[in-house]
Amino acid sequence: MLSQCSLIGFVPTTDAERARRFYVDLLGLEFVADDHFALVVRAGASTIRIVRLESFTPAGYTILGWEVADIAAEAAALAEAGVAFLRYPYFQQDELGVWTTPSGSRVAWFHDPDGNVLSISQH
Repeated sequence: MLSQCSLIGFVPTTDAERARRFYVDLLGLEFVADDHFALVVRAGASTIRIVRLESFTPAGYTILGWEVADIAAEAAALAEAGVAFLRYPYFQQDELGVWTTPSGSRVAWFHDPDGNVLSISQH
């Protein structure tokens, strides 16, 4: 059954070299492969195929996220590396850009170089 299989995420890009600098060099994901179709990276046990496209319109919602153990430390480290966290007028976010949900989960959002919305969260 699929519940026992590994998950592969797909993220679009129009510039694979720029995406590699962001996902591998800045975020620290493990480089796996680069071919004509996609840049392949790994985050933990998950594979992400950063698919080469001529053009696309980024979705206005989160397409990929990471569950982290300490969101404040992770957000601070990402900000130090140059990641700018998104601010939404309808959420009350702290100085790092982290929003605490009514259930107590915490989440922060940021863009990749192609404008895809990514997130980190702590539950």
